[in-house]
Amino acid sequence: MPLHRKMKRDWLSQPKTEFLAGLVVALALIPEAIGFALIAGVDPQVGLYASFSIAVITAILGGRPGMISAATAAVAVLVIPLVRDHGVEYLFAATVLMGVFQAIAGFFRLDLLMRFVSRSVITGFVNALAILIFMAQLPQLTGDNFKIETYAMVAAGLAIIYLLPRLTKAVPSPLVAIVLLAGVSMYWVLDVSTVGDMGKLPSSLPMFHLPQIPLTLETLQIIAPYAAAMAAVGLLESLLTASIVDDMTETRSAKRQECYGQGVANFFTGFIGGMGGCAMIGQSVINIKSGGRHRLSTLFAGILLIILIVLLGPWVAAIPMPALVAVMIFVSISTFRWKSFTEITHHPKASTAVMVATVITVVATHDLAKGVLVGVLLSGILFAAKVRNLVKTDTRLEGATRHYMIGGEIFFGSVDIVTEAMEYGEEDVNAVVIDVTHAHFWDISATGVLDKVVARLQGEGKQVQVIGMNKASATLVEKYSDNEKPFESLGVVGH
Repeated sequence: MPLHRKMKRDWLSQPKTEFLAGLVVALALIPEAIGFALIAGVDPQVGLYASFSIAVITAILGGRPGMISAATAAVAVLVIPLVRDHGVEYLFAATVLMGVFQAIAGFFRLDLLMRFVSRSVITGFVNALAILIFMAQLPQLTGDNFKIETYAMVAAGLAIIYLLPRLTKAVPSPLVAIVLLAGVSMYWVLDVSTVGDMGKLPSSLPMFHLPQIPLTLETLQIIAPYAAAMAAVGLLESLLTASIVDDMTETRSAKRQECYGQGVANFFTGFIGGMGGCAMIGQSVINIKSGGRHRLSTLFAGILLIILIVLLGPWVAAIPMPALVAVMIFVSISTFRWKSFTEITHHPKASTAVMVATVITVVATHDLAKGVLVGVLLSGILFAAKVRNLVKTDTRLEGATRHYMIGGEIFFGSVDIVTEAMEYGEEDVNAVVIDVTHAHFWDISATGVLDKVVARLQGEGKQVQVIGMNKASATLVEKYSDNEKPFESLGVVGH
């Protein structure tokens, strides 16, 4: 696509729709950013400034148009010990270093690791995140908030969100729900919690702030482990969210560019007194569902966020939390992949196990990274087991010649099958033919086992011939064999 057409699409396409979608996201970001800042043990403005900065910068430099990035719980939980033991200034420095690490990850194409994340892991990630989004709303529905007014407003908000699109789609229904319920709450002075109850909103724009820390090796040793963990978790969640938004919009994203965008965003956020962040699937779903598909909606979300909290702070503080809870419950319902329940009956059991394991791990630990790690490892183990079971061996004796037929994928997980198929010490056999026409050798474990088998048979005084090896396998065997070209004279036939 020509550059001018791409620019026009990203920045000038449907500005009204993009503006309204960004406004809905901005309103939904405020309590989330405050809550995540409190989780990290810092002032609410740290989370709000971070959400503004990250959203604006990733709108311009990110690789996934329409995806919302801001301060997140996934990163906030990692820095609790850092803030507690060393203070908020070390958090700012760690956020700067986090950005550097993410840019380096983009340079080394670590985004390609996403290819090892299976569809089952992504489905589990999405479902777990939907559950966590819903669970995060429970404090607003229990305890002191267990009131008839709260539940009535949540029910009314959900009714507006789901029913209004049947009448008109000119305005995002979540925005209408927030505005109407805010008006009702202010007019009748209902006894419900508000955004202002979450924490004090800042009254000024963020300013450049150099982290007040000693520039020593000891400081680097303190912040580097936290920065590395923040960078890894942030990129993991961002790249997974980008894949999900790709599916929702049926478009492609630039994962490497997203690494750079996230890195630059976090780097500069640390210099305005903000905490680290990454992509947010909940707010991204809100944006997409509200019609925001391009960079303009993300830019509007960041800009409107800072305008709302600085210029309209008192009005924003009066927004009832039940209205935002209704929006987030809608997001939770929209995010969850309900089709996965029916897929359990006809999908392979291994895929279902990976999906369920990912969900359980994330929900149990509230750590998306751990859930994805468990899912990826389980996927690898089950895949290796599946490929191993595809290896077939057969043997027959023709006079004084023993024939072995080996087929399938030979790698570290299946070499023992080849070893167990061999028979040694046969006195009436003086020649062995190993037919690997239907086999493929993948790693040094595979080349090593063939080398070992041939050497042992030759040690028994038998003539050994390996036939049918494809060129790729033959090249691997010749390159990594323990002996110098041991199969050069064994009749290896490439095809």
